[in-house]
Amino acid sequence: MLKGRTWIFDHEAIIAASSAVGGPFEAQGPLAGDFDLLFDDLWLGQDSFEKAEKKLLEQACQTAIRKSGIRQEEIQFFLAGDLLNQIITSSFAARTLSIPYLGLFGACSTSMEGLALAALMVSAGFADRVLTGTASHNGAAEKQFRYPTEYGAQKPPTAQWTVTGAGAAVVVSSGKGPRITSATIGRVIDKGISDPFNMGAAMAPAAVDTIKTHFQDLQLSPTDYDLVLTGDLGKVGHSIATELLTKQGLIFPPGVFGDCGLMIYRDDQPVFAGASGCASSACVTYGHVLNRMLQGELKRVLIVATGALLSPLSYQQKETIPCIAHAVAIHAGEESSR
Repeated sequence: MLKGRTWIFDHEAIIAASSAVGGPFEAQGPLAGDFDLLFDDLWLGQDSFEKAEKKLLEQACQTAIRKSGIRQEEIQFFLAGDLLNQIITSSFAARTLSIPYLGLFGACSTSMEGLALAALMVSAGFADRVLTGTASHNGAAEKQFRYPTEYGAQKPPTAQWTVTGAGAAVVVSSGKGPRITSATIGRVIDKGISDPFNMGAAMAPAAVDTIKTHFQDLQLSPTDYDLVLTGDLGKVGHSIATELLTKQGLIFPPGVFGDCGLMIYRDDQPVFAGASGCASSACVTYGHVLNRMLQGELKRVLIVATGALLSPLSYQQKETIPCIAHAVAIHAGEESSR
């Protein structure tokens, strides 16, 4: 059923299993225990950061499939995307997995774009078992969008640290596990910011627009969720989003509204304004959040993955940064959908 910009999944769309994979810097963070696999080598034994990112996604997908108890050949579709040119991480991982593949690009919003589409396919009866995932790598993303890390270029306080990691989930039409109950599809919003070192400020208005729309479409209030997380706004963007939401009358109880980019790393890790990258929301959701749901600590969560739809080409042509955010509601166990 469609209400405004929100899909309400009347038929089951269940997360049968998920996985989160990270690198050595993520292994030093407070959520290290929620990762299924952590690598101590930024290169993952590969000869390029791009190949390392592909391996991260392959490992996350294979781990999620194994945890689901479903044979790989029984997975009907694979939905994935990433930040590298022509989503090569996802396409090359799809070559390895040999699962019918739909490539996505939503920048750092890809995790929830993929989860929303997987739920739509399963709930509508077009599939019974869908794999979705995304990945990012600090070395690969920095080289493409900013400066190679080897340069040691100085960054401003508004900059963020791209997560080296990957997350994946298997969505099925029946069984046990957290249920995807609705998804609000974002629209592109551009407030004229062109600084790639200030992504949080650029993405905050898109996050606010999607959150406001989700609550309006479903006639919900901030107390209807145990946790609402944006994807990677960081300190700057989270502060802006909180202020904008307050002006819209959406005031969350203490501890309910947070940001994945503020959770992955410790305060004393040198990540400037926080984490960013496709793996930011993917690792926190498919690791930490779903673990808390399975342990009974959370009943209803809303993940609002945020993405900046720029490219090196658009930046070189002095374009501003169009942004988007997609929201997915997940209910634990037998929680009914709204």
